[in-house]
Amino acid sequence: MDPDQFAALRTPEGSAALDAATRVAGGDPLTAAAALRSAGLPAGLAAAALTQAELRRRAVGKFGPAAAGMFLTRAGLEQATRGVVAARRAERLRAAGVRTLADLGCGLGADALAAARAGIRVYGVEADPVTAAMAAANAEAAGLAEEFTVECGDATAFDVSRVDGVFCDPARRKAGTGRRIFDPNAYSPPWDFVVGLAGRVPYTVVKVAPGIDHALIPAGAEAEWVSVDGDLVEAALWCGRLAETPRRATLLRGKEGHLPDASGRGGGASYELTGSGDAEAAVGPTRRFLYDPDPAVVRAHLVAELADTLGATLADPSIAYLYADAPAPTPFARCLEVTDVLPFSLKRLRALLRERRVGRVEILKRGSALEPEKLRRDLRLAGDEGASLVLTRVAGAPTVLVCRPVG
Repeated sequence: MDPDQFAALRTPEGSAALDAATRVAGGDPLTAAAALRSAGLPAGLAAAALTQAELRRRAVGKFGPAAAGMFLTRAGLEQATRGVVAARRAERLRAAGVRTLADLGCGLGADALAAARAGIRVYGVEADPVTAAMAAANAEAAGLAEEFTVECGDATAFDVSRVDGVFCDPARRKAGTGRRIFDPNAYSPPWDFVVGLAGRVPYTVVKVAPGIDHALIPAGAEAEWVSVDGDLVEAALWCGRLAETPRRATLLRGKEGHLPDASGRGGGASYELTGSGDAEAAVGPTRRFLYDPDPAVVRAHLVAELADTLGATLADPSIAYLYADAPAPTPFARCLEVTDVLPFSLKRLRALLRERRVGRVEILKRGSALEPEKLRRDLRLAGDEGASLVLTRVAGAPTVLVCRPVG
């Protein structure tokens, strides 16, 4: 979207076009576009309105009802923080004593809006003119224009002495193409600038990709991985006075079914596991119960800490499945009961499942090169029973575990 298209959406005619697009969005896009044009809307305005209406529909999963009044871009929505995660981060900043915050590279303003709702004065900086204008419009729509202001400019030029906290979510997509950037040195702002903020501002938080190399984590920083209902959504570095522990896995549960309200808060529960991130779990044989840790636990390198709480061990030092003799309730892993442990053999596995009348399976895997859907076809399942198959390695050997879920 260019500045003229966005400006057109901000006019009374543009608002009417957005309302009309909202009513027809969600179906066939050609039919929707034809309906708007037949209503007399110019083609360009109709296209821009339909794009916004579709993005708003997708954004409900991140922002809840507030998405209906937001202006969005595809790339901005992809990188934007979910409302429940942003609200939790804002509450932690507020509890730490942050009262003024610079959001360097604020994008569409998801994190800045959450901080403003928490009572923090936010100064946003965004390099892209249209995105900056959208962030300002989103602040206005949320009734937070006084608490969150946006300037279009270079984030590296912002005077951070004006604030007591900084949040930075460097752009990880290439401008113009939307392609993901995997090299931190190619982020915008640059990685060296981002990690250098911790030495200039006492309260610094940096949002990073969940797959960040642990070697890139600055010394003394807390690295946190966050999952929402089992979906790993982000990682963040808490620096300076905000660092409390070397590694943290935060699990938000029930959040997708209880989306944030206008305040950014929602229902559900949260759980945290902390540790050094460099401990190693003991290795032993497979046992009766298998635990599949939440991806935030795995990424945070906290599998050993989880193993201690469960009395569990690994069956292979490089595979993050844990095994125990008894089930124990935990929010940090899914538990399965192991009924059979087989060296992988398609013929033998097919015969076993046929004997058990298994006609449907879920397939989990770690440390296996097998493609689950191809295996599902090759098994030629028939029957009315279900099972869970875990493709993994045990002491280095390809292995399949036949399991059933534990409530």
